[in-house]
Amino acid sequence: MAGGIELSISCNNCVRRGTPDCDDCLVSFVLGDEPGLLEMTSEDAQVVELFTTQGLIPRLKYQERTT
Repeated sequence: MAGGIELSISCNNCVRRGTPDCDDCLVSFVLGDEPGLLEMTSEDAQVVELFTTQGLIPRLKYQERTT
């Protein structure tokens, strides 16, 4: 799937939404104060991984709600 969406994260499904972890999460960093849905291609995800491993941006703290 060249250039297509490979990763889609909805904050509505995250158990950490509204906690201090949310403030320091990649999704909040990218989308701002009212995070919602973050979509990335595989190329985007590679860049994000590089930046997070170097400490330049927060890491993804998403944890899917199980119920």
